[in-house]
Amino acid sequence: MVRLSVAAVLFGAAALAQATKAIPAIVPGAYIVEYEDGHDAAAFLSSIEGEASLRRDLRFKLFKGASIQFKDVEKAEDMAAKVAAMPTIKQMWPVKRYSVPQHTVHSTGNGIHDVLARRQSAGNDAFTPHLMTQVNKLRDAGITGAGIKIAIIDTGTDYLHPALGGCFGPGCLVSYGSDLVGDFFNGTNTAQPDPDPLDNCNGHGTHVAGIIAAQANNPYGIIGAAQGATLGSYRVFGCTGDAGNDILIAAYNMAYEDGSDIITCSVGGASGWTEDAWAVAVSRIVENGVPCLVSAGNDGSKGLFYSSTAANGKRVTAIASADNTLSPALLSNATFTVNGGAQQSFGFTAGDPAAWANVTLPLWAVSFNTSDPANGCAPYPASTPDLSGYIVLVRRGTCTFVEKVTNAVAKGAKYIMLYNNVDGTASVEANVQGAEAIAMVAADQGAAFISLLEAGSKVVVSMADAATAPKFLVNLNNTLSPGFLSNYTSWGPTYEVDVKPQFASPGGMILSTYPRALGAYAVLSGTSMACPLAAAVYALIVNVRGTKDPKTIENLLSATANPNVFHDGNTASPLLAPVPQQGGGLIQAYDAAYATTLLSVSSLSFNDTDHFNPVQNFTISNEGRTAVTYSLAHMRAATGYTFSNDSTGVPAAFPNEIIDSPAKLSFVPSGNFTLAAGQRRIVTVTAVAPTDLDAKRLPVYSGYVSINGSDGSSLSLPYLGVAGSMHAATVLRPSGTLLSHSMDDNRPVPVAANTTFVLPPAGHVNDTAYFNKTDLPKLAMSLVMGSALVRVDVVPVSNCSTAAINATTVLGTETLGQPPTYPSTYNPRDQLSFEWDGRLADGSYVPPGVYKFAVKALRIFGDPDRVEDYDADETVPFKIRYSSLSRRGVSRTGR
Repeated sequence: MVRLSVAAVLFGAAALAQATKAIPAIVPGAYIVEYEDGHDAAAFLSSIEGEASLRRDLRFKLFKGASIQFKDVEKAEDMAAKVAAMPTIKQMWPVKRYSVPQHTVHSTGNGIHDVLARRQSAGNDAFTPHLMTQVNKLRDAGITGAGIKIAIIDTGTDYLHPALGGCFGPGCLVSYGSDLVGDFFNGTNTAQPDPDPLDNCNGHGTHVAGIIAAQANNPYGIIGAAQGATLGSYRVFGCTGDAGNDILIAAYNMAYEDGSDIITCSVGGASGWTEDAWAVAVSRIVENGVPCLVSAGNDGSKGLFYSSTAANGKRVTAIASADNTLSPALLSNATFTVNGGAQQSFGFTAGDPAAWANVTLPLWAVSFNTSDPANGCAPYPASTPDLSGYIVLVRRGTCTFVEKVTNAVAKGAKYIMLYNNVDGTASVEANVQGAEAIAMVAADQGAAFISLLEAGSKVVVSMADAATAPKFLVNLNNTLSPGFLSNYTSWGPTYEVDVKPQFASPGGMILSTYPRALGAYAVLSGTSMACPLAAAVYALIVNVRGTKDPKTIENLLSATANPNVFHDGNTASPLLAPVPQQGGGLIQAYDAAYATTLLSVSSLSFNDTDHFNPVQNFTISNEGRTAVTYSLAHMRAATGYTFSNDSTGVPAAFPNEIIDSPAKLSFVPSGNFTLAAGQRRIVTVTAVAPTDLDAKRLPVYSGYVSINGSDGSSLSLPYLGVAGSMHAATVLRPSGTLLSHSMDDNRPVPVAANTTFVLPPAGHVNDTAYFNKTDLPKLAMSLVMGSALVRVDVVPVSNCSTAAINATTVLGTETLGQPPTYPSTYNPRDQLSFEWDGRLADGSYVPPGVYKFAVKALRIFGDPDRVEDYDADETVPFKIRYSSLSRRGVSRTGR
């Protein structure tokens, strides 16, 4: 494990730090401090009163500290270094902001009672996420999670929803919790906490609450997996915006001290490291006996090594997502006639724009080919009629929605109806001038319309305002990915090769409660939806087994989970999906609750070739009443390559290359063995990593140790390893470091050597007089793997002799220091960028002159004191000078 000094960790905060959306933003000048044991917090805060203010008191049983805000942001790093050096400070981290949990809203209802009909196919009355996970079997046995307190850390809960109890406080379904931020908090302004965690403007937390404990008094048959549990709601987001990790740490510790038995949180951000403040705080709660489940993240497109925090914390249970076997949709009701006949109903999902009220027009189809992958993607032929008097029917696929709508509008269309090319519907946004309304219907409805039009029938559609039209539930069979891992679910492992995620739960296409103001019910997708169902399963298992020990329950669920085969989003593979995608597999609640064979661990990691740990032990315990004979075997899973085979050094996006190249496992005992009731035995597993792989592409192999008992039990223990050196892997993309103008967009254009940048006068970078009137140098660098420490040194080149006097040599580089953003610690892989106003981390400004940036990124498992353990790159030389004010305003020369 990489260990960095407190000073190195805290220097990650800065005013000008920018990164891709997946990377949590850093709050300028804000830090979390943890006190040494027995320290007087009041004395510490008094000692820094003139320099910093208290953001949030973080004095709890398991975490004693505070978050502070330095008043002079320009000098924050220098002052933070002094605070970190105080003997009373144990650890110090920058405050990071995490966005409202990612999720996809597929469809929403209209309100509590505004339901036209409930449409379900025969035999589909059971709630499929429960059928997939055996929750229904526990419910049938009367197990409901009664007496268990489950805390939800999220956007709050609409507890006034009838299906969520209708009240808040003792005796209510949502019986405890707090609002830590207030409606108007956005992550950058001042929180306005209050004791009421009502969610009436976001919806995410209310959807989560319904997955856990929705009561049956609703029109859609939604059933919470742990209806008998009591919920706690800790609101950490306003209606929009972000939440700092100091708020999340506070919420977790409040939930712990309020007596929660289980804590679930569907919040996260790219990380891959276990050492950040939030992950550390959550790990402590797990160590003290309270299971903490966190969604694994929705960045599956990034491929391997993209685990999220705090899910990547030690002993924290990370939950992956599998797709529902059904595709439920809450559709707005509309009607149509065929050749002037009787009205018939159909359902649609409105898009944006959505001016469908009182629109009655005939349908016109781009073509009658319902399998055309590029339907409507090319400009319409000259023979196309004026489409202003039609609703244009277009198949989804290939090109963007905007392109399809643009082509239709070019021929006069105002109203466009898309029909899906996969199961279900979606809300489409395509703001094209001339388009007044867009909608989507299901694939089978679109095909039915096409069939009528192809036969020469006149189909006249009467649409409705989706905001007021009745809604009905349609449960369509998921024919594309039923029960398979969701393609958006984030992959592990961590950069130190810890197994993540632990197992999977249904999260794709989930129907649950939603704030009454937003429609009362909704279908959402995300690992955000998978995590609360797993938390509810924990509660059911606590009911059955009488223990809430996090390790015991995680081990049970991992061992009894069902591994699934790999699915690339279109087709299934014969190979089991890699463990870094699914962990143990899809949880099976009943099997875990009543298992009598227990394993001592939930997974094994053989690490990489440099840290290869080929011989590992685990214990099998027979807690049944009779003797059981066990046999061990190896179930191999697919091996995934981290890097593409195109020599670019860029990690492969999903679906990354999957091959059949397993490890070899041997066991001691090698044959069958019998355990009497109450007996246990140590099993030794010896692994031989596959040798026919390209180690430079960092292949991750994985599989399962299967344990089959004569009593009918069937368990599996997931493992993984890396057939290559994590330390040898490039972390800083070669030739990926460049300098551009600050006025460039997210695709920076490299500048020529010796380009001159005109900076604001020292201390005036945020003055409105200089806004968009000065040109800052913008540094961009690309991390293709995570780095525990990234340095950016300001190197004097010429015409800066005064500055050169203060230059020092660090890791072989002559440097005046680093910009305020650096060094940056525990970075995920992604693009890092910042704009520089000439300031160094100590608050001083460099004089005019010629400089360059020298970038060093510490390799995984590297020693921060060895220059050989860094990847290095540098920018071209560039010139800076500072502008000045004149009577006419800003004096500035061009580029």
